[in-house]
Amino acid sequence: MKLSKAQYDEIALFITTLRPTRQCMRQLKDRFPGQSQSTLLSIFSQEYQKHVKRTHWKHHAPDTIEIYYKRYIQDIKAHPTAPVLLNLSNKVDFSPALVARIILERSLQDQDGVTSTKQTLNSMMRDPSLIPDPVLANQINQCIFNDCCNGPLVDCIKHSIGHEHEVLLREKLLEKNLAFLDEDQLRVKGYDKTPDFILEVPVAIEGHVVHWIESKASFGDESSHRMYLQDQFWSYWNRFGPGLVIYWYGFIEELDCQRDRGILLKDDFPSDIVTLHGYMALEEEQAGEGKSQKSQEAL
Repeated sequence: MKLSKAQYDEIALFITTLRPTRQCMRQLKDRFPGQSQSTLLSIFSQEYQKHVKRTHWKHHAPDTIEIYYKRYIQDIKAHPTAPVLLNLSNKVDFSPALVARIILERSLQDQDGVTSTKQTLNSMMRDPSLIPDPVLANQINQCIFNDCCNGPLVDCIKHSIGHEHEVLLREKLLEKNLAFLDEDQLRVKGYDKTPDFILEVPVAIEGHVVHWIESKASFGDESSHRMYLQDQFWSYWNRFGPGLVIYWYGFIEELDCQRDRGILLKDDFPSDIVTLHGYMALEEEQAGEGKSQKSQEAL
């Protein structure tokens, strides 16, 4: 689904009024009923990640961490069954999963014999049953399950969705009988940075030659597309020639401005692919029609 810059800006502005909980998606869908749920979720996730990056520093200041931890200890003593960490994340306007990680790391500092290494924290966030304090484990579970943008559950979902769309793209290529090499095959050949698929025989899409295809199970906004261009797409172009990027959840239509330079954007697998064999058959057909017309004119 392609959106104009104005449409995207309207959605992004509304997102600034929402919290990163699963309930927010209902509000977003009610406000923009014409947009798909997956597109809205992708936009929300990306916009909230920008917010997290902008405000990350102030939530991780030592004094702030102590304030959060003392508030958690006080509130959990007063209301042991309440969603204390979830409420805290809403009050301070920060990701529930990231607030949970802050409190977990601070809590481990008070535990004898427990070293709060990054590996330990990651393991406990993935499996809260490993946390020595069962009350804190329950609080962290609540944050993980209610955060739609961050945390180990979201990471697993994003990974699965990305893989699912790569499989979908592979199936589409096979349906079209297109010969290709995938990332694993390309790594065996010694390539370190590659698109998802390289076509062994290039095709034409809307009059543009395509040598490779990249799958992105996300919405293409300005900042993410700019980053992908710099870190991936131009590198692919330099090595393999012009290519196609599929943003499965849509993109800002004004971003599709690099076609003449060799980067084509689509929001679905194209139905109008012209293969070399098809092009040659078309040429032969047109040549045959030309000869027939000349014969008729001679008569």
